[in-house]
Amino acid sequence: MLARVWSAAVVGIDAVKIGVEVDLSGGLPKIIVLGLPDAAVQESRERVKSTLKNAGYAFPMGNIVVNLTPADLRKEGPSFDLPISVGILAASQQIKPDLLGDFLFLGEVSLDGSLRPVTGVLPIAAAAQQLGITGIVLPEDNAQEAAVVQGLSTYGFKTITEVTHFLNYPDSIKPFTLSHTTAPTPTQALNLDLKDVKGQLHGRRALEIAATGGHNLVFVGPPGSGKTMLARRLPGILPPLTFDEALEVTRIHSVAGLLKHRGTLVHQRSFRSPHHSASGPSLVGGGTYPRPGEISLAHRGILFLDELTEFKRDVLEFLRQPLEDGFVTVTRTRQSVVFPAQFTLVASTNPCPCGYYGDPIQACTCSPRQREQYWGKLSGPLMDRIDLQVAVNRLKPEEITQNFQGEDSTTVRERVQEGRDRARHRFKQEPGLQCNAEMRSSHIQRWCKLDTTSLQLLETAIRQLGLSARASDRILKVARTIADLIGEDQIKSPHIAEAIQYRTIDRLA
Repeated sequence: MLARVWSAAVVGIDAVKIGVEVDLSGGLPKIIVLGLPDAAVQESRERVKSTLKNAGYAFPMGNIVVNLTPADLRKEGPSFDLPISVGILAASQQIKPDLLGDFLFLGEVSLDGSLRPVTGVLPIAAAAQQLGITGIVLPEDNAQEAAVVQGLSTYGFKTITEVTHFLNYPDSIKPFTLSHTTAPTPTQALNLDLKDVKGQLHGRRALEIAATGGHNLVFVGPPGSGKTMLARRLPGILPPLTFDEALEVTRIHSVAGLLKHRGTLVHQRSFRSPHHSASGPSLVGGGTYPRPGEISLAHRGILFLDELTEFKRDVLEFLRQPLEDGFVTVTRTRQSVVFPAQFTLVASTNPCPCGYYGDPIQACTCSPRQREQYWGKLSGPLMDRIDLQVAVNRLKPEEITQNFQGEDSTTVRERVQEGRDRARHRFKQEPGLQCNAEMRSSHIQRWCKLDTTSLQLLETAIRQLGLSARASDRILKVARTIADLIGEDQIKSPHIAEAIQYRTIDRLA
């Protein structure tokens, strides 16, 4: 007898509907799985067999053929355990087949019949309605994640026995719903507060501009000047994720397997800080079956590269395309997937190998040739894509010993939110545009018009600093954010002048 059950697979962060066809026929007892299954899917033959027997079901004798369609798409992971189990029970007439066409089944089974959570549930649930599915059946631990999607009936179960009881008596169980007690409360990373930073007014101002406009930022300064301390306080002044942003971020984390024990939506912006020994694929994503890398896990958040010049040059070059386009394409022999990567790059570096070039207290021991080789690790096209290049100087003794505290993160975040609200109001007719750093050339021409004085100031900076067209556009975007922070509709010469000051590395070159 033939039975068909629906499941799904994740390709990138999108879902593909998978048909699980089970055919029972006479012959020697064996199970054959077709349709490009990986090792985990092949192993499901033995898991399912032991699970059904231990749960008290009669495992059918004879030849069992399981066909996963479409046959040319690679199937991976243990999430097909449950649909294969349900298909075998339906084909052997141990459950009613009436609801199989309306539901999508996901889940790993244990040998005792319990269901274990799987990854990638949210992208599948989000796409279920477009796939013609009205409900989803999955492990109880994944129910909150799937229930985020409105209009989809979600049923979470602890054991396969509960699943079969539901299929035989569907009116006995109601779908899972999120309540005020199960839905998480958005939180902010306020454990690192700006009020703990002494001095560094220039660096604090740069953080506020970066948070408001989503601008890429690099701190340049000697060891111990507070570069990392400043960077790690950026998440605390960022506004919370909107619902649409949270849905995007959660889909990525779900595919990466980071949501098994984290409830539902990710409400806090990511702060990813890979070590300088990280490889290119670990940053952009990859693998035999492509998975998101650090830049996609930092989507709508922060990617922090401490000691930027310690990263290999070829690894840093991987960042150029995602920084410009906001997504990364990973291509393999059988498939090509696109991962979103709209992140803010924040980095820190010393001004030279010894770290003390330009320091007023400790003399630099590096030769001009050594400094040139040191900065040679950072290509011009990459630095053009960094809007804010900020010099962070060593604190003076009186600044170290003072008890005065600056503004806290909550106060700064309120100004950041006001600045972002002005930008969103301006971009309300531009779908997908969230902040000033995402503006394209057409947007800059429309919203970054300059008066004669400001234009002359910008032309002088381009001429004296040898700026590229991309770098000049970055100055205009930063100036637009500075104007937003003080509620100005028109960019003026003081805004341009301040934006030019944030080209530290260009002035050092």
